[in-house]
Amino acid sequence: MSNSSITITVKFFAAFSEAYSVSEQTWEFPILTPVSQVLDRAIAQHPQLEPWRDRTRFGINLEFVSPDTILQEGDEVVLIPPVSGG
Repeated sequence: MSNSSITITVKFFAAFSEAYSVSEQTWEFPILTPVSQVLDRAIAQHPQLEPWRDRTRFGINLEFVSPDTILQEGDEVVLIPPVSGG
């Protein structure tokens, strides 16, 4: 790994895990990347996720964060779509 990139773990739930058929993946990003780029990459790879773009919340290391939160090496990122039912 170079000094200009970080590696994070992305965990998928609901529509995201259905699209990816896995519960998590390891992704690499440039340093100073906001967490919103994780969602952008997911939608780029699986365009059927586009309807979730404005409704997905972000979690880093089990805490809700804003979309502009900067990723850190080793972060565990969760994409949290709205959950229906109960």
